[in-house]
Amino acid sequence: MSSSLLDQSDLAANAERLVAAARRAGADQADALAVRAVSLSVDVRDGAVEESQRAEGDDLGLRVLVGRRQAVVSTNDLKADGFAALAERAVAMARAAPEDRFAGLADASLLAKEFPALDLVDPDMPDVGVLETLAREAEEAGLAVAGVTKSGGASASAGISGFVLVTSHGFSGTTIASRHGIAMTAIAGEGTGMERDYDFSSTLHASDLQPAQVIGRRAGERAIKRLNPRKVATRRLPVVFDSRVSGSLVGHLTSAINGSAIARKTSFLRDKLGAQIFPASITIIDDPLRPRGLRSRPFDAEGIAGQRLALVKDGVLSSWLLDSATARELDMKTTGHAQRGVSSTPSPGPSNLHLVAGAKTPDELIAEIEEGLYVTDMIGMGVNLVSGDYSRGASGFWIEKGQCTYPVSEVTIAGHLLEMFRSLEPANDLTFRYGTNAPSLRVEGLTVAGH
Repeated sequence: MSSSLLDQSDLAANAERLVAAARRAGADQADALAVRAVSLSVDVRDGAVEESQRAEGDDLGLRVLVGRRQAVVSTNDLKADGFAALAERAVAMARAAPEDRFAGLADASLLAKEFPALDLVDPDMPDVGVLETLAREAEEAGLAVAGVTKSGGASASAGISGFVLVTSHGFSGTTIASRHGIAMTAIAGEGTGMERDYDFSSTLHASDLQPAQVIGRRAGERAIKRLNPRKVATRRLPVVFDSRVSGSLVGHLTSAINGSAIARKTSFLRDKLGAQIFPASITIIDDPLRPRGLRSRPFDAEGIAGQRLALVKDGVLSSWLLDSATARELDMKTTGHAQRGVSSTPSPGPSNLHLVAGAKTPDELIAEIEEGLYVTDMIGMGVNLVSGDYSRGASGFWIEKGQCTYPVSEVTIAGHLLEMFRSLEPANDLTFRYGTNAPSLRVEGLTVAGH
């Protein structure tokens, strides 16, 4: 990887100049976010390169506050001679904006002063040839699985992205991370009986990627298992969520405990802080400081130091996800979860999430089920976070007498998230592959709707 991609000193200098220009233009407070992203990807289908892309760019965002009025402007023209005009426009916009009594920079006493080394950068950026080889290897391995009839495509990618945050009350910080990925989609069967499945690996360091051949083979094997699916009659059953999809339940929780939803009173959990909403065996952690984590960061988009936080501890909902504005509105303290793009104000969002593993293996969770559903894939976003009602399309395998038997597709699983949370039982197969990670999860009494 070119050392120039890792050097953010020019971004930091531009952010400093822009904040100074905002103060000269009349802003009481200001912060600037400078973002750099470089990505390279190769898509292969049927042994031929279908697409090769490279994208790179630097963007700059400025937030100004005049009293409690704020405005945000952004640009990808980083010429310093235009900063004065940009800052003046932002200040004029802020003066015309309505007052927001919760707007403002973060409390200076909470700003990060140390930046822990999180091992987020792989210094070696592969070239197009390396990525093409990886994509071809993944596709060839998938096509080599008996019963796979065609490729849905394979890809390999690499990139680097980072940002610089500078504020008018003394904070200046940089963070940067690399990203590597391999993916393959396999198709099995013929005509109307075709089924597809996929596998992928995404890591910060290339050395942590799963081998391309393994990814391709697993995609092929998964597609084969889905052939000749059946439909099922509607009934209430226990459901086991495979670890590929179980993190979605953690995602629904974090959406419901987002400070913005709590402040707007649009969450079914708005009165549940401190309440037991899961079994005592459930703990859910947000950890921005996990080395090589896909969402790791030493500080948030307001400069608040990152910290490991138990959102749920021993089944009890212990914290909201807050930035400074939602914390002020709720008369609380920020949890350091501000996120922001160059053209937006900060808002809360999670970092690395995981649900702590249980004691039983996935097979042991399944072995106790006389009749049920093992879910490996989900579609749709039928979740109402105001009411907690849950309804999503799913496919997977039918469980009979403690064993996965035949594939099932075109079913809907429905319930209420609070009831689902209360019956959650985790397996012991937690792995850190995504931004949100969970082991396989068993949930009791969901309505599985088929024909």
